[in-house]
Amino acid sequence: MAITIENRPIGPKEASYLVAEIGLNYNGDLGLARETIDAAKDSGADAVKFQNYVTEDFISDHSLTHEYVENGKTVVRSQYEMFKAYELSESDLAALAEYCRERGIGFHSTPTNPEGVRLLANLGVGVLKNGSDYLTNLDLVRTMGETGLPTVLSTGMATVGEIDDAVRAFRQTGNDKLILLHCVSNYPCDPKDLNLRRIGTLQDCFSCPVGLSDHSEGAFAAALAVGLGACWIEKHFTLDKTLPGPDHRFSADPLEFKAMAEGVRIAELALGSAQLGPTGSEEDARQGWRLSCVTARDLDANHKIERSDIAFNRPGTGLPPKGADWLVGRSIKTALTKGHVLTPEDLL
Repeated sequence: MAITIENRPIGPKEASYLVAEIGLNYNGDLGLARETIDAAKDSGADAVKFQNYVTEDFISDHSLTHEYVENGKTVVRSQYEMFKAYELSESDLAALAEYCRERGIGFHSTPTNPEGVRLLANLGVGVLKNGSDYLTNLDLVRTMGETGLPTVLSTGMATVGEIDDAVRAFRQTGNDKLILLHCVSNYPCDPKDLNLRRIGTLQDCFSCPVGLSDHSEGAFAAALAVGLGACWIEKHFTLDKTLPGPDHRFSADPLEFKAMAEGVRIAELALGSAQLGPTGSEEDARQGWRLSCVTARDLDANHKIERSDIAFNRPGTGLPPKGADWLVGRSIKTALTKGHVLTPEDLL
């Protein structure tokens, strides 16, 4: 089920791919964008994501507003003016992609039209991302599929029918390099609304790698998602939660993202292998803590063992307790003291 992105396998048995969603949090300032990329790299992100949208693609009614909290105060802004202020030009996008290459961190972005998809492909991105708001734009999903690039589809707000439509549209292009992200489009998302078990449902229904677009606060959801099979974690990222703008408040800052990344890596270690049996580190404990058949009292040479002659004590270096029935009726070679760990070598 794994697919390869930038020479790295992505799948439920691989190390999770951690994406810092910078999005609007560069505040229209390429200097701040570079600082945020540096911080994401230092915080454990494998990649950063931006948004190369065109505002007119999704907003024509200039009377629409967006309300958000900034430093404890409610702000109401025109949606059109807000998104327009954060648009990235082609040259800006190219500069950020190049900077990410220099810093050794992955780069991708969310487009809103075919030209944006082609721009990203020409920049040499390793993966495309389609936002939850654009999941039902099947023409754009097909355009992404036609590039042949691995593509991430986020499923916030979606019915199973809408997800199925998008997956079919993508796969009809002949491209099978698809990752779905479970997503709840609340900012921030309350834990009771996370529904992380949907990760397994998406895997079962669509037979592809599945990740989490995490809008919750803190680090717990990402680590738990990895335990449920998520191979891709995307989380909004900001250099400073107090910066002006709509998304900073609910985004992870460098310390929070680093804690999330560390939690995910620990979760991956803890998941380990599904094979049953003692681990290598348990071998010493197994010998020290398991029980053996031992003599319950001093026994003379040639004594025929009775059940009352056998006790079960540590260490576990002799016959295990299930060997007691086998010992009964057998004779010992030499005298044994109480507590002797019985082995086949003790018997005539």
